[in-house]
Amino acid sequence: MPPPVLPFDRALAPRPSTLSHRKPGRWGDRRRVRIGLLGGSFNPAHPGHRHVAEMARHVLRLDEVWLLVSPGNPLKSGDGMAPFAERFDSARRIADGRHVIAADIEARLGLRQTERTLARLRRLFPRARFVWIMGADNLVQLPRWRRWRRLAKRTPMAVLPRPGYTRRALHGAAATALRHHRRACGALLSGASPSTGGQAGRAHAGWCLIPAREHPASATAIRALRAIATAPASPHSINEPSAPALRPAEV
Repeated sequence: MPPPVLPFDRALAPRPSTLSHRKPGRWGDRRRVRIGLLGGSFNPAHPGHRHVAEMARHVLRLDEVWLLVSPGNPLKSGDGMAPFAERFDSARRIADGRHVIAADIEARLGLRQTERTLARLRRLFPRARFVWIMGADNLVQLPRWRRWRRLAKRTPMAVLPRPGYTRRALHGAAATALRHHRRACGALLSGASPSTGGQAGRAHAGWCLIPAREHPASATAIRALRAIATAPASPHSINEPSAPALRPAEV
């Protein structure tokens, strides 16, 4: 049975432009483009993801942002995780198919770990410049990622504020370790890419914090509200006090 349509779902309703949605080809191409990669479970995708994608695209002057839907996050439990097809479909609904594109390329390549995904993408799209986009919550947990220092060395990263995480992220282990590589947003993609080995390129990629408003949307809260909407009514529910407001917990 499909999930119930709640008020926040209406904002994700397909637009005509998504009917001919384009997605990255498995065999790559040789376009000279700037591509932002916003990875995640998208369980489900929501307006906060679109906000992050659009802010990064405009500030960094990216040609495209790919919503990189993970087939399975190694750091997350599978409990409550919707099937990949359902999560990918939710990403398609918030994308426009031209500048913001839902991408299932990780699933098609059989990859789950970010550093390996980026290495493969650089081989498939050798003339593209990739930027890894993430919320401040992911900067906090970046040291838990496989080969995270290698990822940070080879791939520019753009971090966006998240409610409850931004200050902690900027004083966390990853930000401290990478403090000498923080850049102004306009300088993040200047020069050659460190991954090309070009003499004009920096030896280490940079990272930046994009100054953007924090978006309150939360996949955790959306799933909780859907669970409430589908739960059988209790005969005592009329006399029960209302539940406390849900706090944003994840992108």
